[in-house]
Amino acid sequence: MQPTTKAKIKEYADGWITEREGTEIPAFLKYSYIVIAGGAAVYFLLFMNGETTHPDRGALVRTLNAATQTSAALMYAIAGLIVIFGVLVVAFSFGKHD
Repeated sequence: MQPTTKAKIKEYADGWITEREGTEIPAFLKYSYIVIAGGAAVYFLLFMNGETTHPDRGALVRTLNAATQTSAALMYAIAGLIVIFGVLVVAFSFGKHD
């Protein structure tokens, strides 16, 4: 007969999410953070001024961009914030926490 030890379980969201104390984040989930953050940054950089090459609405998007005078500096600053957030999330997920 094996000795029984009760694992401490943390509950979040009124018990909808549970976690055993001492378990780590699975490796595939850690790497998915990199893919998601990279995908968000690439998507933002590709479409930060709208989908200007779309055959139907591209002309409308270009007209709107001309009327509103989009700021490339602001868009690159936002892209920089996306990259910083992605780096922080990845560093936090791969780091050791006690």
